[in-house]
Amino acid sequence: MAATVQQIAKYLDSLGWDYSVDDEENRIITGVEAQNIDDFLIVVQLDEDGRFFRLFAPQVITGIQKHRHKTAILQTMLAISWETKMLQWEYDPSDGEIRAIIEFPLEDSNLTEKQFVRCLSGLIELVDNVALPRLQAVMKTGRDPGNLELGERLLLSIQEQAPGLLDVLEKAMEARKRRGRFPTG
Repeated sequence: MAATVQQIAKYLDSLGWDYSVDDEENRIITGVEAQNIDDFLIVVQLDEDGRFFRLFAPQVITGIQKHRHKTAILQTMLAISWETKMLQWEYDPSDGEIRAIIEFPLEDSNLTEKQFVRCLSGLIELVDNVALPRLQAVMKTGRDPGNLELGERLLLSIQEQAPGLLDVLEKAMEARKRRGRFPTG
């Protein structure tokens, strides 16, 4: 069992997406309108006779070979990979291209429509709404603002698990500040 380009095309048809099939390269090229990327191109690539699935967004960022914040950009990409499921980053040092990718072996399994849609929506959401704004900030400042959404989710979780705890913590922090004992930096 392996995935086929025709199978992926049916999944995209179910979503009502436009795409083009490149039978020679065993891939489908499509795209989506996004908030933070002008041309959000998406490639679905099947390798090893359909036994290896790759879904990637090429050229998410380009030309960073000599960028003054290159190290911070690459470190942030690694941090994002650490903080998220599925999403990985690739960097081509020859031209400075950065791409976002989700890939995994299928071997003797089928790629279900549900799996494909999760990968597709995950790639779009993570790249456009999480990673790119963060990477753009790093490109401007050289500093990673961190995953603000992660902090917000943590606060929401605390609020749900222990109602009132955030108010208690806030009051305790204010009391410490007033006493001058709040640790800085």
